[in-house]
Order: sequence, then C-alpha cells, then structure tokens
Amino acid sequence: MARISGVDLPKNKRLEVALTYIYGIGTSSARKICDELKMSVDMKTEELGDDHLLKIRSYIESNHKVEGDLKREVGLSLKRLMDLGCYRGLRHRRGLPVRGQSTRQNARTRKGPKKTVANKKKA
Repeated sequence: MARISGVDLPKNKRLEVALTYIYGIGTSSARKICDELKMSVDMKTEELGDDHLLKIRSYIESNHKVEGDLKREVGLSLKRLMDLGCYRGLRHRRGLPVRGQSTRQNARTRKGPKKTVANKKKA
C-alpha cells in the first residue's frame, strides 16, 4: 500500500486521482507532480515501485505544503482574522458566509438547519 504524507493512497486508482487524496493537492497539482517526475498520469497506484514512491514523497515534501502543516497554517490565518475583529473574522466567528453571499433565503450550509421563531400572540 502506497503511503505518502501520512495518507494511504487507494490501490485501484490512477496516480493523478490518487494523489488528490492528500490534503493540499488537487487535480492540477497532481498532474504537475506527474509531469515534473516524468510519470504517466494513467499509471495505477498498485503499479508504483518503491523508487517511484520515494521520488513522489521527496518532491511533495520539498515543493508542497500538505496535510498537517497546511491545516495548521489555514487555522492560524482564520484565528488571526478573528482576533483582528475584521469583517471576515466576525463572519467566521458567527458561522455566516464570509464572501458576500446573501443570507436571507440561503446559506444553510453555514447557518445550519432552520430554527423556527414563533410569532408573538396579540393580547
């Protein structure tokens, strides 16, 4: 089983797709890694030898920030925004959309399920 940056890559997938299982590597970065190392993107992960894995590991460690380091950096930048008290930080703190989306009808992903508020009864 191929293990890179603490992630077990799936066996039956193409190399280009399997590399995207690593946090911080998308399809374009995976394709770029394969091109740089002169490996076929259609090669299956189970066909990789130890030398191929070593090349991929060393390339990713030297050129990409992935997994724990990247998650830590993202978390710290969000914390910095929240501590500053800027608009984006306040939106993160309140769990609302950050990039200017409307919240009147939508934004259920950020706001969570609907909370019904009852009307006040007239006396």
